[in-house]
Amino acid sequence: MQRRQAIAPLLALPLLALGGCGWVQDVDHSGVGAPATGPLPRPVRTAWVLSSGGPRGFAHVGVLKALDELKLRPDLVVGASIGALVACLYASGMPIADMEKLALDFNLMSMVRPSLGNPGGEKISAVAMASMLNTMLGNRRLEQLPIAAAVVAIHQSSREVVAFTRGDAGVAVQASTAIEGTFAPVRIRGTPYVDPDLGTPMPVRVAQALGANRVLAVDVSAHEWKAPPGSERFRAGDLRKRALTEPEARAATLTLHPEIRYYVSLSQAFREHAIRVGYDDTMAQAKALRAAFAPG
Repeated sequence: MQRRQAIAPLLALPLLALGGCGWVQDVDHSGVGAPATGPLPRPVRTAWVLSSGGPRGFAHVGVLKALDELKLRPDLVVGASIGALVACLYASGMPIADMEKLALDFNLMSMVRPSLGNPGGEKISAVAMASMLNTMLGNRRLEQLPIAAAVVAIHQSSREVVAFTRGDAGVAVQASTAIEGTFAPVRIRGTPYVDPDLGTPMPVRVAQALGANRVLAVDVSAHEWKAPPGSERFRAGDLRKRALTEPEARAATLTLHPEIRYYVSLSQAFREHAIRVGYDDTMAQAKALRAAFAPG
């Protein structure tokens, strides 16, 4: 996620309010319904790829709102980190208005729990988020969603990129949003998986490997060349992320990069701002989008 040093404290705050909640233990998801890779349930041509970006990910909702108004639809949505969460909600057929309301009502404290037994010492688990997401999806697995979906994570040790296309959607998204050093890794069949931000924050080539030949990439990372004075301590992280997103953007058919404020928060005002910017930036490129992704 962008500028982890600034965002991690936001994610740790809920622990102060969770003293009475039950601690969760590290578990290994290895049953028949555990997230898995595999062929998509049907052939795809057009994909939307939603990047990582922490609170900047609220912009994804605005982008999808605009694409819906333009009557542009994908065969596949691929998401990394916060983009994976939004991708699964979209793939489930949730109306955009409901997604926007959910984004504005989002309560971080309801989605995390204190965690025990993690080798890296992480104190937070997003297990509650996984459960909540599955409830919203009607407990459908990834391969059962109306629009094909791929949730991207990386193997914590080997850094191998994995695209989950089958099985438990909530657990897959929990793995994709497991920010290293903040959220507990998610073990699936004995392998610990984490947020792909440090490997592939905008997985365009994953979408192409799954069969898409028209790919819209949505990059919600910072416009680091417009960073305000005082942000120099985040420069290395910004440049690291840009080095990872640039080749993916070049591989895409078209890339949207909404200019969201450099500093982020979970405030209502910031959420509204990010959604509005995502919407406006997409509508401003309506002609190019229609030309590139018109049905047929």
